[in-house]
Amino acid sequence: MNNLKMQNRLWMYGLLGAIALLTLFPLFWLVSTALKSSTEDIFATSLQLLPTQPTLENFISVWNTLPFGQYLYNSTLVAVLTVLLNLVFCALAAYPLARLSFAGRDWIFVAIVSTIMIPFQIVMIPLYILTVQLGLRNTYLGIIFPSLASAFGIFLLRQAFIGVPKEMEEAARMDGCSELGIWWYVMLPAISPALVTLAIFVFIGSWSDFLWPLIIIQDQNLFTLPLGVEYLASSRDLNWRLVAAGSVISIAPVLLLFIFLQRYIVPTETSSGIKG
Repeated sequence: MNNLKMQNRLWMYGLLGAIALLTLFPLFWLVSTALKSSTEDIFATSLQLLPTQPTLENFISVWNTLPFGQYLYNSTLVAVLTVLLNLVFCALAAYPLARLSFAGRDWIFVAIVSTIMIPFQIVMIPLYILTVQLGLRNTYLGIIFPSLASAFGIFLLRQAFIGVPKEMEEAARMDGCSELGIWWYVMLPAISPALVTLAIFVFIGSWSDFLWPLIIIQDQNLFTLPLGVEYLASSRDLNWRLVAAGSVISIAPVLLLFIFLQRYIVPTETSSGIKG
């Protein structure tokens, strides 16, 4: 029996290891291409996984050729503002749907969640027309506008609010705390793992968004990193080493963010704040 369990575990680890290798190989190849010193290494007849003469010149060249510092600032500003606004609006919408009783509450929630099935491409044109009419074209707010709130975020936070023990809310209400105070001082700290999870998803989505900034931004000074990488790839003097270096620069902050924040995604026991 023990041998069978050991064999099953080895098979599972082997399968997970193979999936991990398949998932990480494109990233490894991207970094390897960014470190290569000549184009011949990329298009060699034999598969060359590691650069023969690793160099950082590609990163330096990309940084000096295009204003990648400005692109990095734009992406950071847009992603941070999108996360903050999304957390606030989604939490404000999810709290009454989870903790308050009013007519039509469940139908409103169903209507919100059903919008998840609508592809963005369908609403893209009306959103573009509305954004232009509001005078938000070629602005940071124009990039953020479609992501001020999300049905997924409302759904995620509503489920987290439902899991908060009723005693915490009742104790705060007995102490004279208002509904907004309960939301801020009791509910939000209790669902902090869900907030962090939503923040990571929203940050990654905003950071890697390409289609919407492409159609709403024409000023190169407002380009985000995905647009900067696309500008590199569409130039006449196409250099795949520079494109790879720009891509590594664009994904590095997201990888670092996930590495540092992944431990906060683990759910915590909200009822631990209740004393017997």
